[in-house]
Amino acid sequence: MGQGGSRVILVVDDEIDLAMTFIRLLHRHGYRAIAVGSCEEARAAMRAEPPALVVSDLRVADCDGLDLVRAARAQVPPIPAIVMTGHASPHTQREALEAGAFAFLAKPFPTASLVALVGEALRA
Repeated sequence: MGQGGSRVILVVDDEIDLAMTFIRLLHRHGYRAIAVGSCEEARAAMRAEPPALVVSDLRVADCDGLDLVRAARAQVPPIPAIVMTGHASPHTQREALEAGAFAFLAKPFPTASLVALVGEALRA
């Protein structure tokens, strides 16, 4: 079982099929996770129940995923965030890490990589 406790992992991706794949993966590893498809929904979810972790696409339809990373890091206590993208470059990776992301994943990535990073982020 995962070590997510009762707190939720918030997955933000406007590709809902992909988001649901991540949710199923995290559930199989014992984590509670929910998916939202927009930054507006993500912000509302963070206000309603601060998640243990945010896993966000870099490009979300209604905002830059780095805005969500900054919002998560500004919470008290700060919420760790993992950024994933299909548009990876050294520049986007540097931007994500400078915004405060715990980790950066280039799509496609092995599912084991996401599960390992989630565990690391939740223990950090």
